[in-house]
Amino acid sequence: MAGAAFQLMSRNVLIASAKETNTVQLPEKTRNSRVLVLGGTGRVGGSTAIALSKLCPDLQIIIAGRNKEKGDALVAKLGSNSDFARVDIDNAESLKSALTGVDVVVHAAGPFQQAKKCSVLEAAIETKTAYVDICDDTNYSVRAKSYKDRAIAANIPAIITSGIYPGVSNIMAAELVRAARTESKGKPERLRFYYYTAGTGGAGPTILATSFLLLGEEVIAYNKGEKIKLKPYSGMVNIDFGKGIGKRDVYLLNLPEVRSAYEVLQIPSVSARFGTAPFFWNWGMEIMTNLFPPEVLQDRNKVQQLVQLFDPVVRAVDGIAGEKVSMRVDLECSDGRHTISVFSHNKLSVSVGYSTAAFVLAVLEGSTQPGVWFPEEPEGIAIEVREVLLRRAAEGTINFVMNKPPWMVETNPKEIGFGIYG
Repeated sequence: MAGAAFQLMSRNVLIASAKETNTVQLPEKTRNSRVLVLGGTGRVGGSTAIALSKLCPDLQIIIAGRNKEKGDALVAKLGSNSDFARVDIDNAESLKSALTGVDVVVHAAGPFQQAKKCSVLEAAIETKTAYVDICDDTNYSVRAKSYKDRAIAANIPAIITSGIYPGVSNIMAAELVRAARTESKGKPERLRFYYYTAGTGGAGPTILATSFLLLGEEVIAYNKGEKIKLKPYSGMVNIDFGKGIGKRDVYLLNLPEVRSAYEVLQIPSVSARFGTAPFFWNWGMEIMTNLFPPEVLQDRNKVQQLVQLFDPVVRAVDGIAGEKVSMRVDLECSDGRHTISVFSHNKLSVSVGYSTAAFVLAVLEGSTQPGVWFPEEPEGIAIEVREVLLRRAAEGTINFVMNKPPWMVETNPKEIGFGIYG
């Protein structure tokens, strides 16, 4: 895998969108592995289970949650290789019982913001079960990382902040940095993550709760090696996401890939921004930041009340807005080199499933080492398998481009003169 095909990707190859699902042939010893999806009755967990069943029909998939009716409906859709288990992640015995005999547990039972314990990771280590989560909270990811030595002692891999963003976006950033250090004379200096989702991306109330909770967190970014604190949903910039998405306004948020990219990839300036549509949702997010004190937006119970209040309106608008999603990762180097990667899909609720499934398959295929790892750490996802992971995650994308100059991707590149664009 480390040969010509992988090198070709790093040399600015457009990765074509998949037209049909490609099934995966796992190694014989892992072909019938048991995968437990916590939060499996939710949008993200359910989408992950569906993607896994399509990519690898031999897998035994256990849908875990509290809603048996929803669980049984998904099991009926997935077929005979699936089952439902009622699991309470706040109950240690319930967790350990569910993880017994399982090869990989997928923790998709968010939101992760303001969670006080890493109870699922603890149970995974105790039962020696490989672990993948879709954590999108900086504090939670830092707490999870502290279990590294325990995971090594238990001889299990744990990949945290997986999924689409963070997750696939981390791998995109790592590949941009790797290519720059291989091909450029300058040093990587500035890394920026930009995200766009129409409405809630069809991902339901959990995503809405996550968004509200993030508004209560001070934004951490890095500027020339200095850690800086900024106001959430401030610093708006207009970003061109290219084909199928176009230009969108995005705002600062406190996301875990900023810290992990700064520490793991050693980039001195890192930030992350997010935006949504219709445009008045962005206004609403700004208003909430100013209207509610941080202590209200940091209270999970109060945020759930806000979600119940806004959910009917959000669902109605989602029906109009659709659920397109796009990620753009920019890297600037000291010699003026500026490259970007873009990942766009028409349906977030589908794409997040394939993205998470890609990480699960990497674990099952033995592409990871024992310990707790961020996606961009080579001990977590080996460098030589990043291409395969990205290809699986990109199933059905409308635009997936790696390591290109901005003018080759943007919808309206700026002409500098004499037919030269920049």
